[in-house]
Amino acid sequence: MKIAQIAPLCERVPPRFYGGTERIVSYLTEELVRQGHDVTLFASGDSVTSANLVRCSDMALRLNPSVKDYLPYHVIMLDEVARRADEFDVLHFHIDILQFPLIRGLADRTVTTLHGRLDLPDMKPFYAAFPEVPLVSISQHQREPMPPALNWVGMVHHGLPPDLLTFNPTPSGDYLAFLGRISPEKRPDRAIEIALAAGVPLKIAAKVDKVDQVYWETVIEPMVTAHPSIDYIGEISEQEKAEFLGNARALLFPIDWPEPFGLAMIEAMACGTPVIAFRSGSVPEVVDHGRSGFIVDTIVEAAEAVPLASTLSRAGVRATFEARFTAARMAADYVDIYRALPGVRAEAARFRRRNGDGAGLHLVGSGALA
Repeated sequence: MKIAQIAPLCERVPPRFYGGTERIVSYLTEELVRQGHDVTLFASGDSVTSANLVRCSDMALRLNPSVKDYLPYHVIMLDEVARRADEFDVLHFHIDILQFPLIRGLADRTVTTLHGRLDLPDMKPFYAAFPEVPLVSISQHQREPMPPALNWVGMVHHGLPPDLLTFNPTPSGDYLAFLGRISPEKRPDRAIEIALAAGVPLKIAAKVDKVDQVYWETVIEPMVTAHPSIDYIGEISEQEKAEFLGNARALLFPIDWPEPFGLAMIEAMACGTPVIAFRSGSVPEVVDHGRSGFIVDTIVEAAEAVPLASTLSRAGVRATFEARFTAARMAADYVDIYRALPGVRAEAARFRRRNGDGAGLHLVGSGALA
């Protein structure tokens, strides 16, 4: 199939540091190419891919100090997508909502994966206004706030390349890990309290967004400063994750919000590291209680689970990852969804492209747009 993947421009694909959506777009794109599909990736110009890259900004917008407003660059990208739409059998969007008015006429050969939370009050009227657009959720729980009449065409849990993070059967670090963002909904304060209650050191690898700077300065930083066993190491790269997660006793995932998926959980599992997670959002769908980790409801329960985590088979944790959360399984799920779309007619699309006909077909170069 000829497949277009349309990524956010805030981070490159894959991101240098934090960026869950862009990371999943990368894993999916590379696996689709590996499986023999003809994939074009619309993304920032510094993205690294084996697909055909259409450069829609010079670099990741978050890392470009001259960029103040992300919206114009995404509009430019969508214009390029619109001009090239007839080149593809299916267009797969990962950019939330901007494309919806644009794709009404070709919605039946598009997929939009919703990567964020859907419980915000403005989401219901928006999605209700576009009932024809095919949607994919990244967990069943993510769908719960939405009205049932939406055009859900699938649910696809995230997946990782099996060789991305090395399995570590014998961790050398005597610590608990927290990975992600310093934000109130991720609850690093709970992670600190759990580690203190369990009497085990905690390493926090997380970025601090501008919007969360006050939370860091007033809540988390004082807790880190007050306890020598709590080590804040900052944001880490993809290459550093295997050592950080693989050498930990367990990953603490003490969230306090309707997490749509939670990529850090399966990253830990890939290393063989159990997950201790609060029962919220997608957690019950991701963690197999008593096999890949423990699902808890309180800080006391989480602290009690810390010594239990060491009794779990790390090979069993890794086996759970391999059975449920690989990029190959994720890509296969998406290909099944693509082929079931009513507007996807692979043979007809190939014939149209071979003959150069079809309204709106433009062969446009892939130079930088911004």
